[in-house]
Amino acid sequence: MKEIIEKYFDRLFPINRSLTGYGNRETLKILSELVDLNIYEVPSGTSCFDWTVPPEWNISEAWIKNSKGEIIVDFAKLNLHLLGYSESIHKKMGLSELKKHLHSLPDMPEAVPYLTSYYNRRWGFCLSYNQLLSLQDDEYEVYIDSTLDEKGSMSYGEAILQGREQKEILFSTYICHPSMANNELSGPLVTAFLYEELKKRNNLRYTYRFIFIPETIGSIYYLSKHGKHLKDNLLAGFVVTCIGDSGIFTYKRSRKKDSLPNKCVELLLEQTEEKHIIHDFFPSGSDERQYCSPGFNLPVGSLMRTMYGKYLEYHTSADNKDFVSFKAMEESVKKYLSIVDIIENNHVYYNTNPFCEPQLGKRGLYPTLGSQKSIVGFLNAIQWLLNLADGTKDLITISKISNQPYFLLVDAAKTLVNKNLLEVI
Repeated sequence: MKEIIEKYFDRLFPINRSLTGYGNRETLKILSELVDLNIYEVPSGTSCFDWTVPPEWNISEAWIKNSKGEIIVDFAKLNLHLLGYSESIHKKMGLSELKKHLHSLPDMPEAVPYLTSYYNRRWGFCLSYNQLLSLQDDEYEVYIDSTLDEKGSMSYGEAILQGREQKEILFSTYICHPSMANNELSGPLVTAFLYEELKKRNNLRYTYRFIFIPETIGSIYYLSKHGKHLKDNLLAGFVVTCIGDSGIFTYKRSRKKDSLPNKCVELLLEQTEEKHIIHDFFPSGSDERQYCSPGFNLPVGSLMRTMYGKYLEYHTSADNKDFVSFKAMEESVKKYLSIVDIIENNHVYYNTNPFCEPQLGKRGLYPTLGSQKSIVGFLNAIQWLLNLADGTKDLITISKISNQPYFLLVDAAKTLVNKNLLEVI
């Protein structure tokens, strides 16, 4: 899988993405090779709660030349060089005027920052601090060929895998950062390959909703259209981002502390990862802050590796192919698949023979030669299930209380159901 992920990464990385524009459409077109996406266009100017879908921004060319006619900053070589949503300009100016529109990072002198100006009209360029220091007192020519189309649109993609039940699990990721490896492409790629794996399953219990949206405005618009449906049907949701580096797994809880995604991910990390990080919900970050806003308060968390803002390369040109690991992305897909397996198998059980323990031997569930180490673990799981399956506790809770591995309990529960000792509530 990791080799295929890398091939798609190489195709997607150079594309200039933003809140809107051709780059987003091209990104969704490529992702459609992996995901059965329905692609939607939302007209610029559309109102959604307190927000408005912005004009469509597209960029053809942008550069700065010195007095010798040499291009010293070029959007064509690195799309991060251009301040996102820059308006058009063609003008000559001196260094002092030019510097008012240049952005760099003194603390990371070799890196180019990623900056945007979505909702305020301006223009600008980003460059390394070292290059900024090297600029001579000269006359410079600035050229930006861009359009801000009030009659344009915002693109997003959606795919749904229908399960036996109408209750849903949401995977939300974003497509609005140009040439960001971990902070951008790891999310859509892990989500797309997760979709591919789940599509192979013929008997999903729950319905799975996948959305590929521009961050913030995309989720706000989506909630304006589908928020009531999600409030009525969503069991668990995840914002998939920053999931491609080699850092340890980090989980940001949903605002509802006792929500299904919180219980599920925390149990999985406790039982499979020696080192991991759990953060309580906080009202900044990615799209979980929209899903968890007070009017919706949806059960949506975010499983990441190194969290946004917690690594030096974040929002710079250093968040590139060298920073991510395709093996880590493959492992991240598998971790999300484990989350799905926990949710799919999370039932509430009732012990049909609750008065003293049942005679396990006559049902072939107890060793006839006394203690046999080979089945002690399975027998412990059975005994814990029979003791705790009182019709009020789900399997995640039973695993937490008993300290028994979740998937061992799943196998034991299936065995006990077949022996008519447990019933699914």
